[in-house]
Amino acid sequence: MQTQIILLEKVINLGNLGDVVRVKAGYARNFLIPQRKARRATPAAMAEFEAKRAELENAAAARLAVATAAGAKLAGLTVQISQKSGVDGRLFGSVTNADIAEALSKQGFSVEKSQIRMAQGALKVVGDHSISVALHTDVTVDIVIAVLGEHA
Repeated sequence: MQTQIILLEKVINLGNLGDVVRVKAGYARNFLIPQRKARRATPAAMAEFEAKRAELENAAAARLAVATAAGAKLAGLTVQISQKSGVDGRLFGSVTNADIAEALSKQGFSVEKSQIRMAQGALKVVGDHSISVALHTDVTVDIVIAVLGEHA
């Protein structure tokens, strides 16, 4: 079953602010609407959206500007994380996106763990690893995680 919605912000692989799109009912009901990324495309909602369109576009532009500024500071950053490891360089456990988010917050960056994109999954060996941080749908920066081993 499909539901017609109007997007209140840019959503990856779906559309931009103001687009009217059809999505599965569960996706709209369980994710897009509660996250305030979309509204059902009723005539009343469409009229209300058109009245607030400029305000929403300005807010989206402001969020993009903040994300771009934060991305400029984050780009090329190297973060060191220490974990217990064996003699062969493998970690006891792993470095997850939550660990990386915590390390970044200690350095003064406000990053949610859901914004951290780890292509190869959790880091399980000592060394330098390149990961991406998606600060906004249009702003993604690469940082280096230097995993240091503490021999047990």
